[in-house]
Amino acid sequence: MEITYASSSLSDLVGSASSMARTPTQAPPRPVKVIPFQHPYAAADTTPTSSSTTPLSRWRTKVKRMKTVDWIDFFLPCSRWIRTYNWRENLQPDVIAGVTVGVMLVPQSMSYAKLAGLQPIYGLYTGLVPVFVYAIFGSSRQLAVGPVALVSLLVSNVLGNINSSAELYTELAILLSLMVGILECTMGLLRLGWLIRFISHSVISGFTTASAFVIGLSQAKYFLGYDVSRSSQIIPLVKSIIEGADKFSWPPFIMGSSILAIILVMKHLGKTRKSLRFLRAGGPLTAVVLGTAFVKIFHPSSISLVGDIPQGLPPFSIPKEFGHFKSLIPTAMLITGVAILESVGIAKALAAKNGYELDSNQELFGLGVANICGSFFSAYPSTGSFSRSAVNHESGAKTGLSGIIMGIIMACALLFMTPLFEYIPQCALAAIVVSAVIGLVDYDEAIFLWRVDKKDFFLWAVTGATTLFLGIEIGVLVGVGFSLAFVIHESANPHIAVLGRLPGTTVYRNIQQYPEAYTYNGIVIVRIDSPIYFANTSYIKDRLREYELEVDQCSKRGPEVERIYFVILEMAPVTYVDSSAVQALKELYQEYASRDIQIAIANPNKEVLLTLAKSGLIEQVGKEWCFVRVHDAVQVCLQHVPNSNNALPKIPEISPDKHSRFLERLGTRRKEDLSTSEMESGERDKDSDPQLEPLLSRKSH
Repeated sequence: MEITYASSSLSDLVGSASSMARTPTQAPPRPVKVIPFQHPYAAADTTPTSSSTTPLSRWRTKVKRMKTVDWIDFFLPCSRWIRTYNWRENLQPDVIAGVTVGVMLVPQSMSYAKLAGLQPIYGLYTGLVPVFVYAIFGSSRQLAVGPVALVSLLVSNVLGNINSSAELYTELAILLSLMVGILECTMGLLRLGWLIRFISHSVISGFTTASAFVIGLSQAKYFLGYDVSRSSQIIPLVKSIIEGADKFSWPPFIMGSSILAIILVMKHLGKTRKSLRFLRAGGPLTAVVLGTAFVKIFHPSSISLVGDIPQGLPPFSIPKEFGHFKSLIPTAMLITGVAILESVGIAKALAAKNGYELDSNQELFGLGVANICGSFFSAYPSTGSFSRSAVNHESGAKTGLSGIIMGIIMACALLFMTPLFEYIPQCALAAIVVSAVIGLVDYDEAIFLWRVDKKDFFLWAVTGATTLFLGIEIGVLVGVGFSLAFVIHESANPHIAVLGRLPGTTVYRNIQQYPEAYTYNGIVIVRIDSPIYFANTSYIKDRLREYELEVDQCSKRGPEVERIYFVILEMAPVTYVDSSAVQALKELYQEYASRDIQIAIANPNKEVLLTLAKSGLIEQVGKEWCFVRVHDAVQVCLQHVPNSNNALPKIPEISPDKHSRFLERLGTRRKEDLSTSEMESGERDKDSDPQLEPLLSRKSH
């Protein structure tokens, strides 16, 4: 029900108290319709009502409602698709996808292990146990888990700086898998997946693009036939390549380049032609087969081979070298962050394409369990692969069964095919790595960012440049640092808009966006588009002072006055206020009161209103100055703005004792207005003040 109130002009408040001026002509009261505002608790009640349920209480309620099936789904996400598995429709595409990606995974695993500075067998181990475990505990049905280029580079970059034997190097890589798994599980259980949101996509793109160049150059030694110094910075890599140019060997270069060209052609045909999609996944296998066949036939002495690979499944063993645990914590955190960014983003995209929901925290837990279990079977850190996941999706994978098929293919390779792997050329594995990282060079994203948002392009460029020239760790830190800096800057400097009324409506919008919107003399309507808390209170106060002093260039309506009498705060976008914000608003109120300016509050949400009420700000401002709509606040404020026809002395000319009591008299009059009889709202009375335009005009302005 809408209740209407009649409010008198401000001339009644000031004119009756002033002995300096003649009694002004009393204008008839103007009908004003105001929707009743629901305060958080009655004035007589000093105990505020409960605001809302806390996150803990909501979690308890959710836990109480969970049934046995829900608990099974929570701990074993695979049970969701197992219960509803359609053998007739899903079995064939799952098997085809699993075999396709499994064939792709075997040579890639050996290639990425070499990139990580490990023996190829450890890449095969990393592609075995984590794949099986993730199929059970992971929530994505298309994500292909295993060794990836970026994580392999991080392992190589960090452990390569440690003076250690090959055995210690391997043990540290396995220990890293355990630490990464523990971090991922902890983040999943504590539901900390939201932390990743603070790293922007432009930072990730810049980092992966720069890393692709570093990875590609790190494989140059297998193409050129001589050693290149290991580094995560592009300048030492290029310098080492140039200094060793006199040792260049043609056979590995020709073979590696030829295999790389074949893989890229097959990948291109697989992407562009649906009938040849199988070629995309067959590239790595083709490289291995062609390289091995060439070596077996011609026995070239100048081409280095993989060498002996142990046959059989990995034995169970507990990770060792815990004495290095503390020194590896920063590396584990870095690998965890990169792995999560790469994996969760892919998993969410695939879940959306296949029509099911994915919980990021459950996904973290699944990846963590996969890494922990993998560390007990000699695996180094693994995560979801972009290229293999895309192939898995395109091959028609419907459930996690495709992941189990991948694991079976890997187990068969370990049991029966390792003698054949001995003759794989190193340059063939390097070609597989280079072909995989070419897709990470995201120049299209850079062009898009330059066209759309220069700030994001700056993030992309800075992250890429620091990664290339200063190293991967510094690149990640700089990128994340700039991301957080932009977040803090946007949060501490929120958007604040001056609102005006759109002609012919009761809608108020930003006058910068809608130049046709008009404001009213003596009234400033301000919308704060963010939560108000300790970091942005000073900025908000400064902007409000500016709006009071600087009149925006837009059309004005209403009484002819030369100063501001009312500041209306539109608080609908304000989702939260803290104690610092409350204190700042109190100080602002006192500052305004000293200049006879009244604050009005429009449309605060329940939580914000309760906080303001508890702090006493609502009582200080006056409950009668809280409104449901901005339009209601404007209607009431217009009744109290003095108009020129009344020939009132200006407020600054009132004597000090009367000046100090101005807001008190204004509040008293407003409270009296709230107790008047109901009146019908509508067009302006014919005999009312001609300076006041009808607020609900039926004609377009």
